[in-house]
Amino acid sequence: MEIERMCFRLLAMAGIAVGQATAAGYAVNGDAVLGELIAEVIERNPGIKSAAADHAAAEETIIQAGALPAPMVSLTGHALAPQTRVGPQLAGVTVTQNVPWFGERGDRREAAGRQASADRELLRVRRADAVRAVKTAYYEIGYLDAAIGIAAEEEELLRHYESLARARYAEGAASQQAVLKLQAAITQVRYRRRGLRGDRVAMVAELNALRDRPVRQRFAPVALRDPDAVPVDDDALRILEALGRERAPEVLIAVHAMRRAEVGIRIAQRRYRPELALTGSWGVVAERGDGPGRLNPPPGNGDDTFSVGIGLRVPIYRGALAAGVREAEARFAAAQHEHRSALNRLALAVRGAGARLAATDQQIELYRSALLPQAEQALAASEAAYATGVIGVQELLAGERELLEARLGLARLRADYMKLLAGMERAVGAAFPPGSES
Repeated sequence: MEIERMCFRLLAMAGIAVGQATAAGYAVNGDAVLGELIAEVIERNPGIKSAAADHAAAEETIIQAGALPAPMVSLTGHALAPQTRVGPQLAGVTVTQNVPWFGERGDRREAAGRQASADRELLRVRRADAVRAVKTAYYEIGYLDAAIGIAAEEEELLRHYESLARARYAEGAASQQAVLKLQAAITQVRYRRRGLRGDRVAMVAELNALRDRPVRQRFAPVALRDPDAVPVDDDALRILEALGRERAPEVLIAVHAMRRAEVGIRIAQRRYRPELALTGSWGVVAERGDGPGRLNPPPGNGDDTFSVGIGLRVPIYRGALAAGVREAEARFAAAQHEHRSALNRLALAVRGAGARLAATDQQIELYRSALLPQAEQALAASEAAYATGVIGVQELLAGERELLEARLGLARLRADYMKLLAGMERAVGAAFPPGSES
């Protein structure tokens, strides 16, 4: 589509690497493990399978909607056979076929097709929700693994400080209180690691449930990648919003609902027209058994009868028909408002995700360029000062905690940034950033 090609060209001008983003593609940012997880979830997730079955069922309704009504067959048997010129009529068979007015079957097929298309988009919604949940769990596991590693390094560093404090205490250069404070800090970091491991178990269980795997199944450690900044200025956000209007499943569901409601108006208006009923009858006639009939059989004696007929359903209850048209028009108006609401939700999601991405990117840069280096330098200075007795253990621990919080803060921001990218992808219904599909 021309608008989609224009969006991709503008994204490239905005500095975003652009690739061929298909409806089924999801950004993995070069992470093969994540790509395998997404493929596994799309294949195995029960919720996705349920939505796929619903869509398959909806596709089968299209043929049914355009089919003629089933014919009615009626049998008539006569206890006292009526006499005719050619003999008594014993029984009869009548077949009636109702025929909707011209164009009504096509409208019903179109309405069913629109519903099937909406169900297809609901399948995309289920897939997109599952993929976003996978990414959220995956990146959270990545943060927890990083935090557990940082906590382990912190414990090792505190043990080093404890050995220094013990040596100084043995030399009489420090008090036993310094050793006790360091031991308390070690206990705290152990408690922190235990809590992080518990959180990881819960996230792995959630990820396994999405994959339809046993919740206790182990999952390998996740190494968080340093995310590349994605431009989200006003021009890029406008382009993403335009792309979302073409690709976001919620918007497309609303579009199909509007088209289906339009067809519903036509169907309601067609009810003012008559409906045909075609009939064919066969009468079973026996030969005349009376005296005159046996002596002088009439021409066609005992021949069965055949007849055809046509009937009309007369739409005389105009009030009910008018109410049906008003109902269809009201449903169309509701579908229009829902479409507008979907567009507003899309714009809000894109702008909100863009603002959070920009703010998180700035925070990551602040941590990289200032907070983390400053904390490292401050701790190095504190270590030197502690070794010479200039400061006490309290100041040393304060410097160590600042570095710990800086490292954990950067790890949290990296994971949050990747989650925000997943949120933008969910909002626009296309791989984001483009060019990194699974």
